[in-house]
Amino acid sequence: MAYVTTEDGVQIFYKDWGPKTAQPLVFHHGWPLSADDWDAQLLFFLAQGYRVVAHDRRGHGRSSQVSDGHDMDHYAADASAVVEHLDLKNAVHIGHSTGGGQVARYVAKHGQPQGRVAKAVLISAVPPLMVKTESNPGGTPVEVFDGFRKALADNRSQFFLDVPSGPFYGYNRPGASVSQGVIQNWWRQGMMGSAKAHYEGIKAFSQTDQTEDLKAIKVPTLVMVGDDDQIVPYKAGALRQAELIENSELKVYPGFSHGMCTVNAEVINADLLAFVRA
Repeated sequence: MAYVTTEDGVQIFYKDWGPKTAQPLVFHHGWPLSADDWDAQLLFFLAQGYRVVAHDRRGHGRSSQVSDGHDMDHYAADASAVVEHLDLKNAVHIGHSTGGGQVARYVAKHGQPQGRVAKAVLISAVPPLMVKTESNPGGTPVEVFDGFRKALADNRSQFFLDVPSGPFYGYNRPGASVSQGVIQNWWRQGMMGSAKAHYEGIKAFSQTDQTEDLKAIKVPTLVMVGDDDQIVPYKAGALRQAELIENSELKVYPGFSHGMCTVNAEVINADLLAFVRA
């Protein structure tokens, strides 16, 4: 198993597959999952001849279950540690949900200044700000996120079954084709990680204002979202991302859920490939 140790002593697990001379695609996973959530993309792009890299966020998956640093600044710095360790250049950074926030912070603070980023992709991503505030009236009330924290603290295992069984993949919609394997894989990834990292990560993904990160992104950026996303409302998320990132392209998928990278992988992979190749 491959690890890089960050400046503050955290071991970050990563996968690095494919030709080392090929263009690297770097995948950033959502909360509370792991690099495994990108299986459908890693195998697809590997078959297309790309170098694919994905890591487990601190406190998630196989990375260290440390007490501190569960915030966007550390998430982005950890991603940068992996990129620098592997000396990745001309990379496309692809982030889903919380991973989209991680990509935005990484590109703005590390990737662009270092000249390592070619393009970025934000999929069902949390920026610029999820929580409702006076300046963000379209956001989600903080009480919703307080409910997440309570559910996690009361019975994390049950909570991590309820989320994928319901809104994450749209399995609560009439006529949905439900996959127990997908639900169990979500639960498996979540339970591999640290309860403390997951608890504190809720604040990181919901209450971090990333408006300035989005404004700072200059590389070509693809914004992808389903209009039936029940986790990150697309009008407050993707539409604002497309407005704030000057060199962006927006794709809205009718009826697609928050977990569309998994349950609609064929469509998402084809559009990702077209963007990477463009």
